[in-house]
Amino acid sequence: VEDACRHAGAKEVYLIREPVAAAIGAGIDITQASGSMVVDIGGGTTDIAVISLCQPVVDSSIKVAGDKFDDAIVKYVRRKYNVLIGEQTAEELKINIGCAYPREEELTMEVRGRNLITGMPATLALNSTEMLEALEEPVSQTFEAVHSVLERTPPELMADISQRGLVMTGGGALLYGLDQMLAAKIGIEVLVAEDAESCVAIGTGLALGIMEKFSDLAD
Repeated sequence: VEDACRHAGAKEVYLIREPVAAAIGAGIDITQASGSMVVDIGGGTTDIAVISLCQPVVDSSIKVAGDKFDDAIVKYVRRKYNVLIGEQTAEELKINIGCAYPREEELTMEVRGRNLITGMPATLALNSTEMLEALEEPVSQTFEAVHSVLERTPPELMADISQRGLVMTGGGALLYGLDQMLAAKIGIEVLVAEDAESCVAIGTGLALGIMEKFSDLAD
C-alpha cells in the first residue's frame, strides 16, 4: 500500500490502524497514558483495540461484521421458511427490525423472496424476535472477540476502561441493542460514537494533523 501511494505521487505516506483512526474520529484522546477501548464494526471486519499513548496495546480483528449479520439473516429465512431473500432485503431487515437484544416493542416487516420448493414468489412477515434469533451466532462471535481482548488487557488499563467504558464505531455498531448486549455481558458501559459510520474517515483526516507530533501513530 505504501509503495502504491508513493508511485501515485505522494511525498509522505503514513499507515494508521483502523481502530486507532476510529478512536480519533470518535473524539477519544489517544495520546493519554490511560487506556481506551474501541470496537469498530464495519462491513467485512470487526476491529477491537485497547489504545494507550497512541498505540494499540491489545487488539484483535475478526471477519464478522455487518456483512455477516446480513448473511445470517439470509440463512435463517432460508432454513426456517425455505424462502430465499436477497442481501439488500436482509440488510433492510437488519436496519429496520434487527436486534442483538430484545426490543421493548415487537416489530414486524413484510419481505418478498423466492420459495425454494415451488420456485414461485413468496411474501413473509418477519418479526424482531426472529431477527434476534437469526443474529445470535454473529453477535455471540462479536462478544467473544471483545471478551478475548479484555482478558488480555493489562490490569491498569482495564481499570481505565471499567471507569470510562468502551466505544463502538462503524455501521455495525448501529444494530439495535448491540451496545446493551455487550454491556450486560461484560459489565462495562458501552457507548455508541456519534456519527459512528464516519469515525474511521474522520479520524484518518484528523490524524494527519497530529502525525508529526505523535509519530507513534504511524504503523
